[in-house]
Amino acid sequence: MGLQQTMKALADPIRREILNMLKRGRMSAGEIGEHFPVTGASISRHLSVLKEADLVRDTREGQYIFYELNASVLEEIMLWITELKGADDHAEK
Repeated sequence: MGLQQTMKALADPIRREILNMLKRGRMSAGEIGEHFPVTGASISRHLSVLKEADLVRDTREGQYIFYELNASVLEEIMLWITELKGADDHAEK
């Protein structure tokens, strides 16, 4: 997982909303798709991008695939941003 890939995944508003939904718990692709006016194929692509960026994990149960948030990647991004902010704070002093 690279930072560029993660930032690209976070750049899309639908993907950000999917992450917001998943913070409440795991969901199937169908459940996620019910919240958006786009095709199932489009939701599937968004989920693939999030998965490739390691922002979500999936688990197959029977016919269904459930998606859940991978908070560790988000924590890494937050740490990186905090470190950047800290560097700016030192430059201002």
